[in-house]
Amino acid sequence: MNALPPPHVLARIDAPGRLALGKPLAIVDIGSNSVRLVAYEGLSRSPAPIFNEKQLCGLGRGVATTGRLSNEGIEKALISLRRFRCLADIIGVEDLHVIATAAARDASNGKAFLAAAKQAIGAPIELLSGQREAELSALGVVAGFYKPDGVAGDLGGGSLELNSLKGSRLGRGASMPLGGLALMDMSGKNPKRASRIAREAIHACKVAGELKGRDFFAIGGSWRALARLHMRQRNYPLNVMHGYSIEAREASDFAALVERVNVETLVNIESVAPARRLLLPYAAVVLRELIAAARPKRVVVSALGVREGLIFERLEAARRRADPLLTAARDLNVLRARAPLHGEELCGWTDDFMRSTHLEETAEDRRLRHAACLLSDIGWRAHPDYRGEQALNIIANAGFVAIDHEGRAYLALAASYRHAGPDGDVSPQLRTLASARMLDRAHILGSAMRVAYIVSAAMPGVLGRCPLTCRKGQLRLTLPHDLADLNVDRLHGRLKQLARLIGREPQMIVAK
Repeated sequence: MNALPPPHVLARIDAPGRLALGKPLAIVDIGSNSVRLVAYEGLSRSPAPIFNEKQLCGLGRGVATTGRLSNEGIEKALISLRRFRCLADIIGVEDLHVIATAAARDASNGKAFLAAAKQAIGAPIELLSGQREAELSALGVVAGFYKPDGVAGDLGGGSLELNSLKGSRLGRGASMPLGGLALMDMSGKNPKRASRIAREAIHACKVAGELKGRDFFAIGGSWRALARLHMRQRNYPLNVMHGYSIEAREASDFAALVERVNVETLVNIESVAPARRLLLPYAAVVLRELIAAARPKRVVVSALGVREGLIFERLEAARRRADPLLTAARDLNVLRARAPLHGEELCGWTDDFMRSTHLEETAEDRRLRHAACLLSDIGWRAHPDYRGEQALNIIANAGFVAIDHEGRAYLALAASYRHAGPDGDVSPQLRTLASARMLDRAHILGSAMRVAYIVSAAMPGVLGRCPLTCRKGQLRLTLPHDLADLNVDRLHGRLKQLARLIGREPQMIVAK
Protein backbone atom coordinates (compact mmCIF):
# COMPACT_ATOMS: atom_id res chain seq x y z
CA MET A 1 0.00 0.00 0.00
CA ASN A 2 1.46 3.39 -0.98
CA ALA A 3 1.94 5.99 1.74
CA LEU A 4 0.08 9.28 1.39
CA PRO A 5 2.16 12.23 0.17
CA PRO A 6 3.02 14.92 2.71
CA PRO A 7 0.25 17.45 3.58
CA HIS A 8 1.95 20.26 1.65
CA VAL A 9 1.71 18.13 -1.50
CA LEU A 10 -1.99 17.41 -0.87
CA ALA A 11 -2.84 21.11 -0.49
CA ARG A 12 -4.31 21.73 -3.93
CA ILE A 13 -7.44 23.83 -3.87
CA ASP A 14 -9.18 24.92 -7.05
CA ALA A 15 -10.18 28.53 -6.36
CA PRO A 16 -9.10 31.97 -7.59
CA GLY A 17 -5.71 32.74 -6.08
CA ARG A 18 -5.31 29.10 -5.10
CA LEU A 19 -2.01 27.82 -3.79
CA ALA A 20 0.28 27.01 -6.69
CA LEU A 21 2.72 24.97 -4.71
CA GLY A 22 4.24 22.60 -7.21
CA LYS A 23 6.80 20.37 -5.53
CA PRO A 24 8.83 21.43 -2.49
CA LEU A 25 12.24 22.91 -3.16
CA ALA A 26 15.18 23.43 -0.83
CA ILE A 27 18.29 25.55 -0.59
CA VAL A 28 21.39 24.63 1.39
CA ASP A 29 23.59 27.59 2.27
CA ILE A 30 27.19 26.75 3.24
CA GLY A 31 28.26 29.95 4.98
CA SER A 32 31.36 30.97 6.86
CA ASN A 33 29.67 30.65 10.23
CA SER A 34 26.61 28.47 9.67
CA VAL A 35 25.37 25.74 7.35
CA ARG A 36 21.62 25.88 6.81
CA LEU A 37 18.86 23.94 5.08
CA VAL A 38 15.60 25.69 4.22
CA ALA A 39 12.87 23.73 2.44
CA TYR A 40 10.00 25.71 0.90
CA GLU A 41 6.55 24.42 -0.01
CA GLY A 42 7.03 25.52 -3.61
CA LEU A 43 8.24 28.17 -6.00
CA SER A 44 6.17 31.20 -5.02
CA ARG A 45 6.21 34.99 -4.82
CA SER A 46 5.73 34.52 -1.08
CA PRO A 47 7.69 31.32 -0.34
CA ALA A 48 6.77 29.68 2.94
CA PRO A 49 9.40 27.51 4.65
CA ILE A 50 8.20 24.07 5.68
CA PHE A 51 11.52 23.18 7.34
CA ASN A 52 14.41 25.35 8.50
CA GLU A 53 17.52 24.15 10.33
CA LYS A 54 20.99 25.58 10.80
CA GLN A 55 24.19 24.38 12.38
CA LEU A 56 26.81 26.87 13.56
CA CYS A 57 29.94 25.17 12.23
CA GLY A 58 32.39 28.09 12.27
CA LEU A 59 33.74 26.91 8.93
CA GLY A 60 35.47 30.22 8.27
CA ARG A 61 37.09 30.63 11.69
CA GLY A 62 40.78 31.34 11.11
CA VAL A 63 40.57 31.71 7.31
CA ALA A 64 41.53 35.40 7.48
CA THR A 65 44.77 34.58 9.31
CA THR A 66 45.66 31.01 8.29
CA GLY A 67 44.12 30.96 4.81
CA ARG A 68 42.54 27.57 5.52
CA LEU A 69 39.19 26.17 6.62
CA SER A 70 39.47 24.60 10.05
CA ASN A 71 39.36 20.81 10.30
CA GLU A 72 36.78 21.03 13.08
CA GLY A 73 34.55 23.29 10.97
CA ILE A 74 34.86 20.99 7.95
CA GLU A 75 33.89 17.94 10.00
CA LYS A 76 30.83 19.69 11.48
CA ALA A 77 29.78 20.98 8.05
CA LEU A 78 30.00 17.55 6.40
CA ILE A 79 27.98 15.93 9.20
CA SER A 80 25.31 18.63 8.73
CA LEU A 81 25.26 18.19 4.96
CA ARG A 82 24.72 14.44 5.24
CA ARG A 83 21.86 15.06 7.66
CA PHE A 84 20.38 17.68 5.30
CA ARG A 85 20.47 15.17 2.43
CA CYS A 86 18.38 12.73 4.51
CA LEU A 87 15.93 15.46 5.51
CA ALA A 88 15.51 16.64 1.92
CA ASP A 89 14.65 13.08 0.87
CA ILE A 90 12.12 12.74 3.71
CA ILE A 91 10.44 16.02 2.72
CA GLY A 92 10.27 14.93 -0.90
CA VAL A 93 12.56 17.61 -2.30
CA GLU A 94 13.52 17.04 -5.93
CA ASP A 95 14.81 20.58 -6.54
CA LEU A 96 17.83 21.08 -4.27
CA HIS A 97 20.11 24.08 -4.78
CA VAL A 98 23.36 24.25 -2.80
CA ILE A 99 25.45 27.40 -2.50
CA ALA A 100 28.72 28.24 -0.78
CA THR A 101 30.04 31.68 0.10
CA ALA A 102 33.09 33.55 1.45
CA ALA A 103 34.90 30.90 3.49
CA ALA A 104 34.89 28.31 0.71
CA ARG A 105 35.96 30.79 -1.97
CA ASP A 106 38.74 32.39 0.11
CA ALA A 107 40.38 29.33 1.70
CA SER A 108 43.27 27.48 0.06
CA ASN A 109 41.59 24.17 0.90
CA GLY A 110 38.17 25.42 -0.20
CA LYS A 111 38.21 23.40 -3.42
CA ALA A 112 38.92 20.15 -1.58
CA PHE A 113 36.20 20.93 0.94
CA LEU A 114 33.65 21.59 -1.80
CA ALA A 115 34.43 18.24 -3.40
CA ALA A 116 33.75 16.49 -0.07
CA ALA A 117 30.67 18.65 0.50
CA LYS A 118 29.28 17.74 -2.91
CA GLN A 119 29.56 14.06 -2.07
CA ALA A 120 27.95 14.60 1.36
CA ILE A 121 24.93 16.54 0.06
CA GLY A 122 24.61 14.59 -3.19
CA ALA A 123 24.12 17.68 -5.35
CA PRO A 124 26.21 20.22 -7.27
CA ILE A 125 27.42 23.25 -5.31
CA GLU A 126 27.44 26.78 -6.70
CA LEU A 127 30.34 28.79 -5.32
CA LEU A 128 29.13 32.39 -5.24
CA SER A 129 31.47 35.28 -6.01
CA GLY A 130 31.22 38.34 -3.78
CA GLN A 131 29.49 40.20 -6.59
CA ARG A 132 26.96 37.41 -7.09
CA GLU A 133 26.31 37.17 -3.35
CA ALA A 134 25.65 40.93 -3.20
CA GLU A 135 23.22 40.65 -6.11
CA LEU A 136 21.25 37.78 -4.57
CA SER A 137 21.09 39.48 -1.17
CA ALA A 138 19.65 42.59 -2.78
CA LEU A 139 17.13 40.46 -4.71
CA GLY A 140 16.08 38.99 -1.35
CA VAL A 141 15.26 42.53 -0.19
CA VAL A 142 13.35 43.19 -3.42
CA ALA A 143 11.39 40.00 -2.73
CA GLY A 144 10.67 40.96 0.87
CA PHE A 145 9.81 44.67 0.83
CA TYR A 146 7.25 46.82 -0.95
CA LYS A 147 9.07 49.29 -3.22
CA PRO A 148 12.34 49.29 -1.23
CA ASP A 149 14.77 52.19 -1.59
CA GLY A 150 18.20 51.97 -0.01
CA VAL A 151 21.17 49.67 0.35
CA ALA A 152 21.08 45.98 1.23
CA GLY A 153 23.87 44.79 3.49
CA ASP A 154 24.44 41.08 4.11
CA LEU A 155 26.83 40.36 6.99
CA GLY A 156 28.04 36.77 7.15
CA GLY A 157 30.88 35.12 8.97
CA GLY A 158 33.44 35.90 6.28
CA SER A 159 32.26 38.94 4.36
CA LEU A 160 29.94 41.92 4.08
CA GLU A 161 28.10 42.45 0.80
CA LEU A 162 26.51 45.79 -0.09
CA ASN A 163 24.24 46.61 -3.00
CA SER A 164 22.11 49.67 -3.74
CA LEU A 165 18.53 49.13 -4.88
CA LYS A 166 15.41 51.09 -5.75
CA GLY A 167 12.26 49.10 -6.40
CA SER A 168 13.45 46.12 -8.44
CA ARG A 169 16.48 47.93 -9.91
CA LEU A 170 19.86 46.94 -8.48
CA GLY A 171 23.19 48.69 -8.54
CA ARG A 172 26.57 47.05 -8.80
CA GLY A 173 27.37 45.25 -5.57
CA ALA A 174 30.54 45.17 -3.51
CA SER A 175 32.05 42.62 -1.13
CA MET A 176 34.40 43.31 1.79
CA PRO A 177 36.09 40.88 4.21
CA LEU A 178 34.22 42.29 7.22
CA GLY A 179 32.25 39.24 8.33
CA GLY A 180 32.20 38.55 12.05
CA LEU A 181 34.67 35.66 12.02
CA ALA A 182 37.01 37.40 9.56
CA LEU A 183 36.99 40.65 11.52
CA MET A 184 37.57 38.83 14.81
CA ASP A 185 40.56 37.02 13.31
CA MET A 186 42.06 40.06 11.56
CA SER A 187 41.75 42.22 14.67
CA GLY A 188 43.18 39.63 17.05
CA LYS A 189 39.86 39.70 18.93
CA ASN A 190 40.27 43.42 19.59
CA PRO A 191 37.06 45.41 18.86
CA LYS A 192 38.95 48.74 18.73
CA ARG A 193 41.31 47.40 16.09
CA ALA A 194 38.28 45.89 14.34
CA SER A 195 36.75 49.39 14.20
CA ARG A 196 39.75 50.77 12.35
CA ILE A 197 39.71 47.88 9.86
CA ALA A 198 35.98 48.31 9.21
CA ARG A 199 36.25 52.11 8.94
CA GLU A 200 38.96 51.96 6.27
CA ALA A 201 37.10 49.36 4.20
CA ILE A 202 33.76 51.16 4.37
CA HIS A 203 35.23 54.56 3.48
CA ALA A 204 36.80 52.99 0.40
CA CYS A 205 33.52 51.36 -0.70
CA LYS A 206 31.60 53.29 -3.35
CA VAL A 207 28.30 51.54 -2.58
CA ALA A 208 28.36 52.75 1.03
CA GLY A 209 28.38 56.29 -0.32
CA GLU A 210 24.96 55.67 -1.92
CA LEU A 211 23.24 55.13 1.44
CA LYS A 212 22.90 58.68 2.80
CA GLY A 213 19.34 59.48 3.85
CA ARG A 214 18.02 56.10 2.66
CA ASP A 215 17.12 52.83 4.37
CA PHE A 216 19.79 50.30 5.23
CA PHE A 217 18.41 46.77 4.93
CA ALA A 218 20.35 44.62 7.39
CA ILE A 219 20.65 40.93 6.49
CA GLY A 220 22.41 38.17 8.41
CA GLY A 221 22.13 36.26 11.67
CA SER A 222 24.42 38.50 13.73
CA TRP A 223 22.55 41.67 12.81
CA ARG A 224 19.23 39.95 13.50
CA ALA A 225 20.58 38.98 16.92
CA LEU A 226 21.47 42.62 17.62
CA ALA A 227 18.00 43.72 16.55
CA ARG A 228 16.38 41.03 18.72
CA LEU A 229 18.25 42.32 21.77
CA HIS A 230 17.18 45.88 20.95
CA MET A 231 13.59 44.68 20.56
CA ARG A 232 13.64 42.92 23.94
CA GLN A 233 15.11 45.98 25.68
CA ARG A 234 12.14 48.01 24.42
CA ASN A 235 9.63 45.35 25.51
CA TYR A 236 8.41 45.49 21.92
CA PRO A 237 4.91 44.04 21.40
CA LEU A 238 5.85 41.91 18.36
CA ASN A 239 8.43 39.16 18.02
CA VAL A 240 8.70 39.49 14.22
CA MET A 241 12.17 40.41 12.97
CA HIS A 242 11.35 41.14 9.32
CA GLY A 243 10.58 44.81 8.87
CA TYR A 244 11.71 45.81 12.36
CA SER A 245 13.20 49.28 12.01
CA ILE A 246 15.47 51.42 14.18
CA GLU A 247 16.32 55.06 13.59
CA ALA A 248 19.98 55.31 12.56
CA ARG A 249 21.12 57.31 15.60
CA GLU A 250 19.51 54.87 18.01
CA ALA A 251 20.96 51.89 16.13
CA SER A 252 24.43 53.45 16.34
CA ASP A 253 24.08 54.11 20.09
CA PHE A 254 22.93 50.54 20.72
CA ALA A 255 25.78 49.12 18.62
CA ALA A 256 28.25 51.20 20.66
CA LEU A 257 26.78 49.73 23.85
CA VAL A 258 27.21 46.17 22.57
CA GLU A 259 30.83 46.93 21.63
CA ARG A 260 31.61 48.42 25.03
CA VAL A 261 30.13 45.95 27.51
CA ASN A 262 30.51 42.25 28.17
CA VAL A 263 27.76 40.81 25.96
CA GLU A 264 26.88 38.25 28.63
CA THR A 265 25.57 41.13 30.77
CA LEU A 266 23.13 42.38 28.12
CA VAL A 267 19.42 42.10 28.86
CA ASN A 268 17.91 38.95 27.30
CA ILE A 269 21.28 37.72 25.97
CA GLU A 270 19.89 34.20 26.45
CA SER A 271 17.85 34.79 23.29
CA VAL A 272 21.11 34.64 21.29
CA ALA A 273 22.86 31.31 20.72
CA PRO A 274 26.16 31.06 22.67
CA ALA A 275 28.15 30.50 19.47
CA ARG A 276 26.64 33.68 18.01
CA ARG A 277 27.43 35.86 21.06
CA LEU A 278 31.16 35.91 20.31
CA LEU A 279 30.47 37.71 17.04
CA LEU A 280 28.03 40.32 18.37
CA PRO A 281 30.68 42.97 19.14
CA TYR A 282 32.09 42.66 15.60
CA ALA A 283 28.63 42.88 14.02
CA ALA A 284 28.07 45.98 16.17
CA VAL A 285 31.40 47.47 15.03
CA VAL A 286 30.52 47.11 11.36
CA LEU A 287 27.03 48.54 11.83
CA ARG A 288 28.25 51.55 13.82
CA GLU A 289 31.04 52.33 11.35
CA LEU A 290 28.65 51.97 8.42
CA ILE A 291 26.14 54.36 10.00
CA ALA A 292 28.90 56.87 10.82
CA ALA A 293 30.29 56.82 7.29
CA ALA A 294 27.12 56.49 5.22
CA ARG A 295 24.47 58.20 7.40
CA PRO A 296 21.35 56.18 6.53
CA LYS A 297 17.88 57.22 7.66
CA ARG A 298 16.96 53.91 9.31
CA VAL A 299 18.20 50.39 9.82
CA VAL A 300 15.53 47.93 8.67
CA VAL A 301 15.91 44.21 9.39
CA SER A 302 15.40 41.84 6.47
CA ALA A 303 14.78 38.18 7.21
CA LEU A 304 15.13 37.52 3.48
CA GLY A 305 18.47 37.38 1.72
CA VAL A 306 20.46 35.19 -0.65
CA ARG A 307 18.15 32.16 -0.48
CA GLU A 308 14.99 34.12 -1.20
CA GLY A 309 16.89 36.07 -3.84
CA LEU A 310 17.57 32.78 -5.62
CA ILE A 311 13.87 31.91 -5.55
CA PHE A 312 12.82 35.37 -6.73
CA GLU A 313 15.30 35.17 -9.60
CA ARG A 314 13.70 31.95 -10.83
CA LEU A 315 10.17 33.37 -11.04
CA GLU A 316 8.82 34.47 -14.39
CA ALA A 317 8.39 38.22 -14.82
CA ALA A 318 4.65 38.30 -14.11
CA ARG A 319 5.04 36.50 -10.78
CA ARG A 320 7.92 38.75 -9.78
CA ARG A 321 5.60 41.73 -10.19
CA ALA A 322 2.93 40.19 -7.93
CA ASP A 323 2.46 41.70 -4.48
CA PRO A 324 3.90 39.20 -1.96
CA LEU A 325 1.67 40.44 0.86
CA LEU A 326 -1.50 39.87 -1.14
CA THR A 327 -0.11 36.55 -2.40
CA ALA A 328 0.42 35.35 1.19
CA ALA A 329 -2.98 36.69 2.30
CA ARG A 330 -4.68 34.82 -0.55
CA ASP A 331 -2.84 31.63 0.37
CA LEU A 332 -3.99 31.92 3.99
CA ASN A 333 -7.53 32.74 2.83
CA VAL A 334 -7.60 29.57 0.73
CA LEU A 335 -6.23 27.44 3.56
CA ARG A 336 -8.34 28.75 6.45
CA ALA A 337 -11.49 30.62 5.34
CA ARG A 338 -14.92 29.03 5.10
CA ALA A 339 -15.36 30.23 1.52
CA PRO A 340 -12.28 31.87 -0.01
CA LEU A 341 -14.34 33.63 -2.70
CA HIS A 342 -16.06 35.65 0.03
CA GLY A 343 -12.76 37.31 0.89
CA GLU A 344 -12.21 38.23 -2.74
CA GLU A 345 -15.73 39.70 -2.98
CA LEU A 346 -15.17 41.62 0.25
CA CYS A 347 -12.31 43.49 -1.43
CA GLY A 348 -14.61 44.83 -4.16
CA TRP A 349 -17.52 45.49 -1.77
CA THR A 350 -15.33 47.62 0.51
CA ASP A 351 -13.82 49.36 -2.56
CA ASP A 352 -17.29 50.73 -3.37
CA PHE A 353 -17.95 51.59 0.26
CA MET A 354 -14.66 53.46 0.74
CA ARG A 355 -15.08 55.44 -2.49
CA SER A 356 -18.50 56.59 -1.37
CA THR A 357 -17.26 57.79 2.04
CA HIS A 358 -14.75 60.18 0.42
CA LEU A 359 -12.29 59.27 3.18
CA GLU A 360 -8.73 59.72 1.95
CA GLU A 361 -7.22 56.39 0.93
CA THR A 362 -3.75 56.01 -0.56
CA ALA A 363 -2.63 53.14 -2.77
CA GLU A 364 -0.86 51.66 0.27
CA ASP A 365 -4.03 51.99 2.37
CA ARG A 366 -5.95 50.15 -0.33
CA ARG A 367 -3.52 47.22 -0.56
CA LEU A 368 -3.58 46.83 3.22
CA ARG A 369 -7.38 46.91 3.22
CA HIS A 370 -7.47 44.22 0.54
CA ALA A 371 -5.08 42.07 2.58
CA ALA A 372 -7.31 42.54 5.65
CA CYS A 373 -10.38 41.48 3.63
CA LEU A 374 -8.63 38.33 2.47
CA LEU A 375 -7.70 37.53 6.09
CA SER A 376 -11.11 38.40 7.54
CA ASP A 377 -12.34 34.83 8.10
CA ILE A 378 -9.20 32.90 9.01
CA GLY A 379 -10.20 32.53 12.69
CA TRP A 380 -13.60 30.95 12.19
CA ARG A 381 -12.67 27.47 13.41
CA ALA A 382 -11.96 28.77 16.92
CA HIS A 383 -14.64 29.06 19.58
CA PRO A 384 -16.67 32.25 18.90
CA ASP A 385 -15.35 33.85 22.10
CA TYR A 386 -11.77 33.50 20.91
CA ARG A 387 -11.99 34.06 17.16
CA GLY A 388 -10.83 37.65 17.37
CA GLU A 389 -7.90 36.76 19.60
CA GLN A 390 -6.86 33.87 17.38
CA ALA A 391 -7.07 35.93 14.20
CA LEU A 392 -5.04 38.69 15.82
CA ASN A 393 -2.31 36.30 16.95
CA ILE A 394 -2.08 34.50 13.60
CA ILE A 395 -1.80 37.74 11.63
CA ALA A 396 0.49 39.57 14.05
CA ASN A 397 3.00 36.71 13.95
CA ALA A 398 2.52 35.42 10.39
CA GLY A 399 5.44 35.15 8.00
CA PHE A 400 4.24 38.08 5.90
CA VAL A 401 6.67 40.22 3.93
CA ALA A 402 6.28 43.54 2.09
CA ILE A 403 4.61 45.08 5.14
CA ASP A 404 5.95 47.24 7.97
CA HIS A 405 5.05 46.66 11.59
CA GLU A 406 2.38 49.37 11.65
CA GLY A 407 0.69 47.74 8.67
CA ARG A 408 0.91 44.35 10.37
CA ALA A 409 -0.74 45.82 13.48
CA TYR A 410 -3.52 47.30 11.32
CA LEU A 411 -4.25 43.92 9.68
CA ALA A 412 -4.34 42.13 13.03
CA LEU A 413 -6.51 44.76 14.70
CA ALA A 414 -9.00 44.94 11.80
CA ALA A 415 -9.42 41.13 11.93
CA SER A 416 -9.92 41.26 15.68
CA TYR A 417 -12.45 44.12 15.52
CA ARG A 418 -14.30 42.08 12.90
CA HIS A 419 -15.12 39.63 15.73
CA ALA A 420 -14.97 41.74 18.90
CA GLY A 421 -16.67 44.85 17.55
CA PRO A 422 -15.28 48.39 17.39
CA ASP A 423 -15.61 48.89 21.16
CA GLY A 424 -13.60 45.80 22.05
CA ASP A 425 -10.50 46.35 24.20
CA VAL A 426 -8.19 44.70 21.67
CA SER A 427 -4.45 44.30 22.42
CA PRO A 428 -3.36 47.62 23.97
CA GLN A 429 0.27 46.65 23.29
CA LEU A 430 -0.27 46.11 19.57
CA ARG A 431 -2.25 49.34 19.29
CA THR A 432 0.89 51.28 20.27
CA LEU A 433 2.40 50.38 16.87
CA ALA A 434 -0.39 52.03 14.88
CA SER A 435 -1.02 55.73 14.30
CA ALA A 436 -4.37 57.27 15.28
CA ARG A 437 -5.30 57.30 11.58
CA MET A 438 -4.56 53.59 11.11
CA LEU A 439 -6.43 52.69 14.31
CA ASP A 440 -9.45 54.59 12.99
CA ARG A 441 -9.26 52.72 9.67
CA ALA A 442 -8.98 49.37 11.49
CA HIS A 443 -12.16 50.21 13.45
CA ILE A 444 -14.01 51.24 10.29
CA LEU A 445 -12.98 48.20 8.25
CA GLY A 446 -13.62 45.79 11.13
CA SER A 447 -17.11 47.25 11.53
CA ALA A 448 -17.79 47.07 7.78
CA MET A 449 -16.73 43.43 7.77
CA ARG A 450 -19.15 42.77 10.65
CA VAL A 451 -21.98 44.10 8.47
CA ALA A 452 -20.76 41.97 5.56
CA TYR A 453 -20.73 38.84 7.71
CA ILE A 454 -24.24 39.26 9.06
CA VAL A 455 -25.52 39.82 5.52
CA SER A 456 -23.65 37.03 3.76
CA ALA A 457 -22.78 34.43 6.45
CA ALA A 458 -19.26 34.65 4.92
CA MET A 459 -20.53 32.96 1.77
CA PRO A 460 -19.84 34.14 -1.79
CA GLY A 461 -22.42 35.48 -4.23
CA VAL A 462 -24.21 37.80 -1.78
CA LEU A 463 -22.23 41.01 -1.20
CA GLY A 464 -22.39 42.10 -4.82
CA ARG A 465 -26.18 42.23 -4.49
CA CYS A 466 -26.12 44.21 -1.21
CA PRO A 467 -24.21 47.46 -1.80
CA LEU A 468 -23.06 49.56 1.16
CA THR A 469 -22.67 53.22 0.22
CA CYS A 470 -22.73 56.72 1.64
CA ARG A 471 -25.10 59.30 0.14
CA LYS A 472 -26.39 62.64 1.44
CA GLY A 473 -25.17 62.12 4.99
CA GLN A 474 -26.51 58.59 5.16
CA LEU A 475 -24.90 55.15 5.30
CA ARG A 476 -27.14 52.99 3.14
CA LEU A 477 -27.28 49.22 2.99
CA THR A 478 -29.49 48.01 0.15
CA LEU A 479 -30.96 44.49 0.18
CA PRO A 480 -32.60 42.85 -2.84
CA HIS A 481 -36.23 41.83 -2.45
CA ASP A 482 -35.43 38.11 -2.11
CA LEU A 483 -33.15 38.85 0.86
CA ALA A 484 -35.59 41.15 2.66
CA ASP A 485 -35.85 38.76 5.59
CA LEU A 486 -32.26 39.64 6.54
CA ASN A 487 -33.55 43.06 7.62
CA VAL A 488 -33.64 42.51 11.40
CA ASP A 489 -32.49 44.32 14.53
CA ARG A 490 -29.12 42.57 14.64
CA LEU A 491 -28.20 43.89 11.19
CA HIS A 492 -29.51 47.35 12.14
CA GLY A 493 -27.28 47.32 15.21
CA ARG A 494 -24.14 46.60 13.21
CA LEU A 495 -25.00 49.16 10.56
CA LYS A 496 -25.54 51.72 13.33
CA GLN A 497 -22.10 50.95 14.81
CA LEU A 498 -20.41 51.57 11.47
CA ALA A 499 -22.46 54.71 10.77
CA ARG A 500 -21.37 56.18 14.10
CA LEU A 501 -17.69 55.67 13.21
CA ILE A 502 -17.95 57.58 9.94
CA GLY A 503 -20.41 60.27 11.08
CA ARG A 504 -23.45 59.18 9.02
CA GLU A 505 -27.04 58.20 9.72
CA PRO A 506 -27.80 54.51 9.07
CA GLN A 507 -30.51 53.60 6.57
CA MET A 508 -31.74 50.19 5.45
CA ILE A 509 -33.28 49.94 1.99
CA VAL A 510 -35.10 46.90 0.65
CA ALA A 511 -35.40 47.02 -3.14
CA LYS A 512 -38.80 46.30 -4.59
